[in-house]
Amino acid sequence: MTRTGLLREVRTTPRRKVLISGAGVAGPALAFWLNRYGFAVTVVEKASALRGGGYPIDVRGTALEVVRRMGILPRLREAHIDLRRLTFLGEDGSEVASVNPHAVTGGVAGRDLEVRRGDLTGALYTVVRDDVEFLCNDSIDTLDRSGHGVDVTFRGGGRRTFDMVFGADGLHSRTRELLFGPEEQFHRYLGYCFAGFTMRNTFGLSHETVMWNAPGRAAALYAVGDHDDVHALLAFAHPEPPFDAFRNPEAQRDLVAAVFADAGWEVPGMLAAMRDAADLFFDRVSQIRMPRWSSGRVALVGDAAYAPSFLTGQGSSLALVGAYMLAGSLADRDHAAGFAAYEQHTREFVTVNQDQVGEGDATLFPTTARALEQRNDMLRHLSAMPPAEGRPAHSALTLPAFLPMT
Repeated sequence: MTRTGLLREVRTTPRRKVLISGAGVAGPALAFWLNRYGFAVTVVEKASALRGGGYPIDVRGTALEVVRRMGILPRLREAHIDLRRLTFLGEDGSEVASVNPHAVTGGVAGRDLEVRRGDLTGALYTVVRDDVEFLCNDSIDTLDRSGHGVDVTFRGGGRRTFDMVFGADGLHSRTRELLFGPEEQFHRYLGYCFAGFTMRNTFGLSHETVMWNAPGRAAALYAVGDHDDVHALLAFAHPEPPFDAFRNPEAQRDLVAAVFADAGWEVPGMLAAMRDAADLFFDRVSQIRMPRWSSGRVALVGDAAYAPSFLTGQGSSLALVGAYMLAGSLADRDHAAGFAAYEQHTREFVTVNQDQVGEGDATLFPTTARALEQRNDMLRHLSAMPPAEGRPAHSALTLPAFLPMT
């Protein structure tokens, strides 16, 4: 059958009903493309409303072509933060180096985007809200795959059957747990924890980041513009994940305060602000590595399948690319063939980006005095050089053209 014939068959066949768990980045992006290929899409989100604000995220390389094809690139260009300076400080608070951010991130000036997470999720929601069903303040409770579809029971008590279900519910995915078992078997801990929150910008910072380092510890203040608030980050090496703290915000605050108790610079004020922060986010720095991303009629996308860690700066970009590849792979295939094609054509891109984090110390957060001095020497060298042309990993996949959209 010709591709035109395949398209005609897709358009005349009853719409396949699919459920996406998660309304962050991967979920709405997947919903957009599946809707364009004729699927009837429902998105379930455990939060009571879609979240705005959030820490700045990057959209680079191949992902830029995805948002261009979605028609939201102009809106994201308007929301671009345009970080202009990244300053590193030593343990005594003295300046080590001030560099162009792209020299460190591997981005390309004038091309790559950095936007608040809420600006990206807002743009994605805007282009799907009229065509996709959203169920907020609910989540998947059980999945029964014994029949011809997937029988879903929701936490809110509802029951529905779908042809396919997709987990786009993040690093700690409930869908992945229901499908493949506990997170620990796929979790690769990278040896660090972090706490992020917002605080008052009493530092006069604008369009810049300032990062203080001591061996095994880092504190950063990130000003996305001329705003009253800054994003604060406290990251530290920890040999094992502090499991006792993950479900206890006070334990998280106590742990961070203990780790940074003797730190100088602006850290004491950051710790005080952390105590009162209503938006504290604490987690481990980690990746998800899975031998396969689907089982039966259920598949995973984005962080749920292949979280690369924030050390790569590629989480949102992988989510956007993965959503495009998954939907396109299903456009003219059944679930089994579509999921196989998705993995075949996307896994190498995912792996090369995850591998940007090597073994041992993270470049920005050295754990020993020697490694920290080596990093500082590298930064001093970078400050005298123009930014590079970007890392090939970001653009390692050329997007295929799938079936014409309905």
